[in-house]
Amino acid sequence: MRGRQLRRAAICLLAVVAAVPVTACASGREAVERPTAAHDDGQRADPDVERRAAEKAALDAYSGYLAASRTASGRSDPRAPELSRFLADPLLTRVRLSIRKAKEHGAMRTGTLKSDPTVTAVSLDAKPATVEIQDCLDTTGYQLVYAKDKRVVPGSKGSRHLSTATATRYPDGRWLINSGTAHRDQPC
Repeated sequence: MRGRQLRRAAICLLAVVAAVPVTACASGREAVERPTAAHDDGQRADPDVERRAAEKAALDAYSGYLAASRTASGRSDPRAPELSRFLADPLLTRVRLSIRKAKEHGAMRTGTLKSDPTVTAVSLDAKPATVEIQDCLDTTGYQLVYAKDKRVVPGSKGSRHLSTATATRYPDGRWLINSGTAHRDQPC
């Protein structure tokens, strides 16, 4: 039961993160090659090394997603190319729609978002491989404001809440965030 709640929370958090981009730093390396399954001598690669590499790649993708989302939201640019460097559908479409909707209403996001993500599950044997991420997002300093006069949009107060996301390894070796949920009803 708790696992299901956490998964839902993660999905909601990503939705919120998409709507409320976070200030985060990307590693500058969007694509992470798959660790080789075997060495030249026929030995299988160390599973712990593969797991750590997957965790790092997923967290890098998550950090890049938050940074790209924040930048795109600040510019009111739903077509910002950096979004597709870290996001995949269906989350990519949800983020773009959220940014477009804010823009249509004359709003944009400003401020900073605080994030402290952790990996909660790694499934390298799944097809495709996935990494589950849980985060406590602090959106109290990240506001939705009217672009014209920077007044805060009523009802858009931030909070500290649980967020979850899923990173998936795609056939080209890239880890992309393709689902996420903000669990505003679960403070952290």
